[in-house]
Amino acid sequence: MPSDPVPSATVVGVDIGGSGVKGAAVDLATGALATERIRIRTPLPATPEAVAQVVTALLDQLGVDGPIGVTLPSVITGGVVRTAANIDKQWIGVDAVDLFGTATGRRVAVLNDADAAGVAEVKFGAGAGHAGVVMMVTLGTGIGSALFVDGVLIPNTELGHLHLHHGDAELWAADSVREKENLSWDEWAGRLEQYLQLVQRLFWPELIILGGGVSRKADKFLPQISVDTEVVPATLQNEAGIVGAAMAAPMGLQP
Repeated sequence: MPSDPVPSATVVGVDIGGSGVKGAAVDLATGALATERIRIRTPLPATPEAVAQVVTALLDQLGVDGPIGVTLPSVITGGVVRTAANIDKQWIGVDAVDLFGTATGRRVAVLNDADAAGVAEVKFGAGAGHAGVVMMVTLGTGIGSALFVDGVLIPNTELGHLHLHHGDAELWAADSVREKENLSWDEWAGRLEQYLQLVQRLFWPELIILGGGVSRKADKFLPQISVDTEVVPATLQNEAGIVGAAMAAPMGLQP
């Protein structure tokens, strides 16, 4: 059933992850969700057509008109998907703006999921008011990253693919690995600490923000992590991607 009408100052953001597609209308003045968040499981396989159908179904459930912003766990340049680490390889080369625009009949903007989460945190969350180098690290199916210099985004950094322990860092330290290998919080904190120390040595950020669903449980692992810079959980937690997507939507705030 469509949700109650929401003010026209709101824009819908859709955050497509490796396990779930989440969406809500966002108040662009405050960064708060203006509707209930809806989550639909990411289809398997997560082909472009299958995901577009899920996004359309999610929008139907929301019942909020207007342009949308959409995130993908991929490098996005000019609206085109360039990588597909945690979604189906058929995405590579797809014009995602055209795909979602055709499927939904709406104006669409598409950006990297971690970039969207970072944009939201720098505007409304833990990074607000911080100058210098700020890094957002999202922990979920993989590891995403967003890098900012004096509030300006450097897009598509994809630092979860840095080399660590004989392969991509996300294959060793993502939250999904913690669950798959049944690691204790202390064991996982040790892995995450090594990854964050690597990032710190390479980029010397003045602040690292940890996002993703696991940020809600930061008290279980963050006290065990020692990095030579400030590390804090995301204020918007797992809603940051939705908020950042909405900020990027056509006619909305631009990151």
